[in-house]
Amino acid sequence: MEVTLEEIITELVMNGGNAKSKSIEAIRAAKKGDFELAAKKIEEANKYLMIAHEFQTGIIQKEASGEGTTEVSLLMVHGQDHLMNAITTRDLAVEMTDMYKIIYKNN
Repeated sequence: MEVTLEEIITELVMNGGNAKSKSIEAIRAAKKGDFELAAKKIEEANKYLMIAHEFQTGIIQKEASGEGTTEVSLLMVHGQDHLMNAITTRDLAVEMTDMYKIIYKNN
């Protein structure tokens, strides 16, 4: 079954948003010194990012193989924006977790 562009955009927004939320939860857990929970939340964020990335990769491969170009719409930009912000937030969550570990170790 062919996945529509609207379905792909929905997956990018939904999974990107979920990944970003899990990353924020990881930062909050690390701030409290709960590094086990922080690691779990980052792992959950990674799972959502992997799902979103699979949808993104699908449309990129389709376009690269010459099966047509993907319509660039405000909705597509919105979906990509969600995904990229989620990746950035996850990366910051990893770094901030490490930072909080250092802070807790030195106090």
